[in-house]
Amino acid sequence: MATTRWEPFRDLLALQDRMNRLFEGAARARRGGEDEEMSTGQWAPAVDIFETPDTIVIRAEVPGIEQPALNVEIKDNSLIIEGERKFEEAQGRNYHRVERPYGNFRRVFSLPMTVRQDQIQAHLKNGVLEITLAKEEKTRPKRVQVEVR
Repeated sequence: MATTRWEPFRDLLALQDRMNRLFEGAARARRGGEDEEMSTGQWAPAVDIFETPDTIVIRAEVPGIEQPALNVEIKDNSLIIEGERKFEEAQGRNYHRVERPYGNFRRVFSLPMTVRQDQIQAHLKNGVLEITLAKEEKTRPKRVQVEVR
C-alpha cells in the first residue's frame, strides 16, 4: 500500500477558493445582475483586449469548443460571446479530479461608438476566438488653401 502525504494547506486553499466564488456570486446577484464586462453561466473564458490604430481586437480562450458551439452577436451596442463546453463522459473512466470548467458561458462587452458594427470578423484557431472590430475612419482636419485676389 502506498503512503500519501497529507497537505492540509492545499485543501484549505481549495476551500477558500470555493468560498470566494460563492460570495462573489451572491454579491453580484445582490447588486442586481451582471457586471458590464462579464455575465457568466457556469464559467467565463479569459480574454485579452487590445487596440491598434485601425482595430480593436478581443481574444478569448475557448479550448475544446468547436465553432458550432460558439455564438458571437452584436445587440444594442454590445458584443455578446456565448458558447458551451460539454463534459465528455466515457464509460470506464474513473475521474480523480475535474478542474476544467464545463457548461455554458456568456461574456458581454460594451462597444465604443467608434466601432463599425458592419465590419466585425471572428476567427477560431487553436482554441482562441479572435474578434476584430474595425474602427471608423477619423475625420481629419482638412486644410483649405487661401488664395489672394
